Amino acid sequence: KLIAMGLKVVTLADLPTLQGGTVIFRAHGEPPFSYRLAEENGIKIIDATCPIVNKLQKRIHKSFISGKETDVQIVIYGKPGHAEVSGLNGNAGNKAIIIRNEGDFTNIDFTHPVSLFSQTTMNAESYDAISKLLQQRIAESGNHDIEINKSVCRQVSGRAPALRMFAAGHDVIIFVSGHNSANGAYLYNICRETNERSFKVSNADEIDSKWFENAATVGVSGATSTPSWLINEVAGKIDRIKS
Repeated sequence: KLIAMGLKVVTLADLPTLQGGTVIFRAHGEPPFSYRLAEENGIKIIDATCPIVNKLQKRIHKSFISGKETDVQIVIYGKPGHAEVSGLNGNAGNKAIIIRNEGDFTNIDFTHPVSLFSQTTMNAESYDAISKLLQQRIAESGNHDIEINKSVCRQVSGRAPALRMFAAGHDVIIFVSGHNSANGAYLYNICRETNERSFKVSNADEIDSKWFENAATVGVSGATSTPSWLINEVAGKIDRIKS
């Protein structure tokens, strides 16, 4: 929809070619280098970074700066290569250790202090579990210097209880989200765990009428970033199919 309105999607590599232009930084945020590069090329920035992500970036940067003298390791629980994680890592001088599971612990020196953070859209329960595992492994090495930072977005994880009730209250659930959305994947899985007749779509064209056979009620929900107009489009198509 935004592209149809004239928006052009660019990458970091494109910034030097956009001198004097205007660029929007999306909600996932950008590393400090992106801001410097934009400034060097006279680019006006419209910063749409999520306030929660922005606050986390500052916390990580502060921890990175204050921990230099004591060799504190910044560890981020998140998806390597994800835009938000890249921005968070940039605020740690690109020296953060990114982990997804216990297998990634091999990159951590357990004898040195650790400051653990999470990508904001990760599963809160999984973050708690990985935190306890890391605490245990560090304690086994004789070190107890670990700081666990609460950085999972509660606007995402806090929806889980209500979403479970919502999914249980309908025969079919249609969850509207971008296929690459981290919070969308997490919230959709909440629906799927509660109601096996849950389906994820990114737009109304992906709806299959067969999903609604023998269904008296259909619930429609979406990711934190799913716009209301898109959810309404999906709901409108379902109404037409059901009628």
